[in-house]
Amino acid sequence: MTALEGVKVICLGQFYFAPYCTLLMARMGADVIKIEPLRGDPYRQYPAVDEDGESIQFRFVNSGKRTMRLDLKNPAGREVLLQLAQQADVLVQNLSPGAMDRFGLGYEQLSAINPRLIMASGSGFGSFGPYASEPAMDLTIQARTAVMSTTGFQDGPPMRTGPSVVDFLAGTHLAAGVLAALYQRTHTGRGQHVEVSLQDAIIPALTSNIAGLIGSGGSIPERTGNRHGGMAAAPYNAYEAEDGWITLLCPTDAHWHRLRELMGDPAADDPRFTLARGRCASMDDVDAIVTGWTRSRPKDSIMMILKRAKIPCAPIVTLPELLDDPHVRARGVVRTVMDERGSFTTLGSPLFLSDSPMVEPTRPGALGEHTESVLRGELGLSADEIAKLRDAGAI
Repeated sequence: MTALEGVKVICLGQFYFAPYCTLLMARMGADVIKIEPLRGDPYRQYPAVDEDGESIQFRFVNSGKRTMRLDLKNPAGREVLLQLAQQADVLVQNLSPGAMDRFGLGYEQLSAINPRLIMASGSGFGSFGPYASEPAMDLTIQARTAVMSTTGFQDGPPMRTGPSVVDFLAGTHLAAGVLAALYQRTHTGRGQHVEVSLQDAIIPALTSNIAGLIGSGGSIPERTGNRHGGMAAAPYNAYEAEDGWITLLCPTDAHWHRLRELMGDPAADDPRFTLARGRCASMDDVDAIVTGWTRSRPKDSIMMILKRAKIPCAPIVTLPELLDDPHVRARGVVRTVMDERGSFTTLGSPLFLSDSPMVEPTRPGALGEHTESVLRGELGLSADEIAKLRDAGAI
């Protein structure tokens, strides 16, 4: 039995936020219906496509879901959603701020027709506060929430992170809130409104940076490059090897002293470096010593030496190397799946439950592929009723 077997989920979301939340639920066995506007999710139009012309980004976060086209601006379309919400366990949405209320589909209206419904809302800044009405995307939240000002090097410009950390971290938070609400419903019989904002979800990830700022009285730089965000550990950096780059860090004094013995450099015996506080005050000197040791060795050799000494380390890999990594393949978070059309690559799940198997990914439906089957199977509509919805422009 899967963890969320029998749970019916409606996804009213585009891009990554709500789609990733519901992807996690789909992999745990929930039946997810992704509802798109008549023109489709914008990610269907993005230029990264496979040999069949399908959007790879869309597939990564929507595989395994049924797809349905529905115009919520159309009264008949709204009525269809209300009927689906009567049967659903969860509705996840990240439409623009206030859109659900403007459609007459806010939590109060939906809860009135289905008190067991859990509505999960994702937005840029939440439902209250001075910025509540502002739309947001991963990039703009990174700008507004000090992610960009803390990313990059001190003498360089602010930078966005490579991955879309805000959208995916927020999607994970939203899924956690939904699961908590589902658990509470087993005791109360009632659903509730779950809210997660992009800004709220990313701020905890700045813990080291904020702690460093407060602890230093504001004297440490905001952008620390590859060094610790709070400038609270040394060595802690990316170091050049003979054939690439590696990372290593010494989170405790014991780690440093093991590294000092491995390097065999008399300069590392300087009393300033005995304790972490002294190393952090002399980071440039510490990094110079470590680089002098790593630069003359191939990274595989460095990895072997450091791992034997139980010093945290890793080679810096490229995206192609990541996708070919045997551990990544073994874990299956990126999966290549075979079906009648051939092979395709999509996301698996980072969640592993010992007694709840993960649902194997399937291709996402084509735009509106399951509209009629949902209307027939979930709502019991006849062919004539479906034809009238189509004629009305609702589907």
